[in-house]
Amino acid sequence: MIKKEVKHLIDIKDLTVKEIDDLIKVANDIINNKEKYSNVCNGKILATLFFEPSTRTRLSFESAMIRLGGNVLGFSEASSSSVSKGESVSDTIRVVGGYSDIIAMRHPKEGAPLVACKNSTVPIINAGDGGHNHPTQTLTDLLTISSEKKRLDNLTIGLCGDLKFGRTVHSLITAMSQYKKIKFILISPEELKLPEYVKKEILDKNNIEYIETNDIEEYMSELDILYMTRVQKERFFNEADYIRLKDYYILNKEKLKTAKKDLCIMHPLPRVNEISTDIDSDSRAKYFKQAEYGVYIRMALILKLLEVK
Repeated sequence: MIKKEVKHLIDIKDLTVKEIDDLIKVANDIINNKEKYSNVCNGKILATLFFEPSTRTRLSFESAMIRLGGNVLGFSEASSSSVSKGESVSDTIRVVGGYSDIIAMRHPKEGAPLVACKNSTVPIINAGDGGHNHPTQTLTDLLTISSEKKRLDNLTIGLCGDLKFGRTVHSLITAMSQYKKIKFILISPEELKLPEYVKKEILDKNNIEYIETNDIEEYMSELDILYMTRVQKERFFNEADYIRLKDYYILNKEKLKTAKKDLCIMHPLPRVNEISTDIDSDSRAKYFKQAEYGVYIRMALILKLLEVK
């Protein structure tokens, strides 16, 4: 008997453009026909193994599985698991794989989900590993852009804030570089610039146009998308550096005075100070809608990996 290959999602590069487009298509069908999907995962179990704190990602995975008619088990921090007793990630995965049909895993160490998938008998979804990858956030972002702009090509995208440690930024650049006529405006302080390897291996390699600046208003009038990110305290070794940079960019109405009427303002959340609350009522603010889209794209992904029709 030939052993069936288990499919995983560790990196957004694991998906082709066609697979991404198909997931977006299914997510849109779920949005328009929720009842049709309400019991398709009946009897299936999702394990959420979060070795690092999370609210939106963990709850959206759990909401996704419950909306599909499945069940959920797991933990929300490493201290509540056997890892606190010294158990390895590979052993945890081997055990939990016997309790569930699919696993969503977040870990502070880069590469941990890759180790997990090599020891798993069920599909592994990388729900974020350190500053490295966050593919389901990228799928959420792509569904948001597709839904709000009605296209995934011919876009000028401003990425603002922590471009050095921001795994959502790195994954989004990787994904969007596969589409035509994409231009990036990279807005950050010098200390948080996009890493050279991302520029070289993704942008330069794919001949993607980009401009680097530390001024959020300089190219505002050109932007179709403004993707804000928080400065992540947990990625800093020096608290003084974090305090100095955490409020470097604060988006408010004044900074939007030259922006397009159909600008799409996004943020992976949680927000700290980088978007003023007076923007929340602006029709261009899509970050809370973006969080909602995350449930639907994760529903589509669960169906794909479990091969549920």
